[in-house]
Amino acid sequence: MTIRHLKIFITVADTGKMSAAADKLYISQPSVSQAIRELEEHYRCLLFERLSKKLYITEAGRRLYSYAKPVVSQFDRIEENMALESRVERLRIGGTITLGSSILSYIIRDLKKACPDVRLYSYVNNTRIIEKKILDMDLDVAIVEGEIKHPDLISIPMIHDMLVLACSTEHPFAGRSSISVEDLKGQDFVMRETGSGTRELFEDFLSRHNLDIQIVFEENTPGAIRNAVKINDCLAVVSIRLLEQDIKNNEIYVFTSSNHEWNRLFSFVYHKDKYISPPILRLQEIVKAYDNIDYLHSLTGGILLNG
Repeated sequence: MTIRHLKIFITVADTGKMSAAADKLYISQPSVSQAIRELEEHYRCLLFERLSKKLYITEAGRRLYSYAKPVVSQFDRIEENMALESRVERLRIGGTITLGSSILSYIIRDLKKACPDVRLYSYVNNTRIIEKKILDMDLDVAIVEGEIKHPDLISIPMIHDMLVLACSTEHPFAGRSSISVEDLKGQDFVMRETGSGTRELFEDFLSRHNLDIQIVFEENTPGAIRNAVKINDCLAVVSIRLLEQDIKNNEIYVFTSSNHEWNRLFSFVYHKDKYISPPILRLQEIVKAYDNIDYLHSLTGGILLNG
C-alpha cells in the first residue's frame, strides 16, 4: 500500500466513479480499478460496492477515507514544502559573545544586502559551544574570538581585536598613564564564563604572571560586565569593541598591554568537509572589511606594563 493507492482511493470516493477518478488523475481506468483491488486485498475488506452500475462506498471504506484523507493532505504539504526548501538556500552563522555584541549584526546586515535570496540564521554563544555546534553540523560557519582546538575545523584569522583592562572612571586606576602587573594583585574582577575565549586568554595571562585576583562576578553578557565595572568598581579584561560607547562617554577607562600579548584575531571557522558556497565566500569578504585595528587603538587610554 502506497500514498498513490490512497490518492486513487480518495479520488474514487470523492467522484463516485472509477472513470471520473481516472480522468482527474490522468491515468487509465484499469489502473484505478487495480489500485482499489490491491487496497481491498491489503486490508481484507470491501471498500466499494457495485450495485446497478453504481459505486457505493462501504462502512469500511468510510473509515479508511477518514484515516487516509489527513495522511494524504500531510504528504502533499511535505512535498510542497520540501520542494520550496530545495529552492531556498540557507546559511547558519555562529558568533561568539564578543562578536554578537559588537559587529555581528552589521555583518549579517551587509550579507543580507549582498545575498537577498539567502535565508540567514545567526546564533551567539561562547567559543566552546560554537565549536561543538559546527562539529554537529548545527551551524555552517562561525566567527569566533577564542582558539579553535578540534582538528576537523578550519580556522582562518580575519579581524584584529585587542583585549583591554577596563575600570570605571571613579576607580583609583582611572586616568593613570600606566600601571604594572603587580598592581592587579588582589583586585576585584568581573570575569567571563568558562568556555569563553576571552576568559581563556586572560587566565593564561594570570598563570604566566603568577597573579592572584578576586573574582567577584562571573558574567556571560557584555552589559552585565560593564555594569560590574561602572557600578561595583570591578576590573575586567574584555574586547575594546564592547566598550566603545562607554569610553566615549567617559564612563570607562582602559589600559592596553604594553607587549601586545592581549592582541588577538577573530577567526572565520567551518568544518573541513563543508562545501564553500558563493554566499559563504561573500561572507568572508564582508568579515574582512571589519578589520579596523587603527580605529581601536584610537580609543585606548593608559598602558599596562607587563615587564
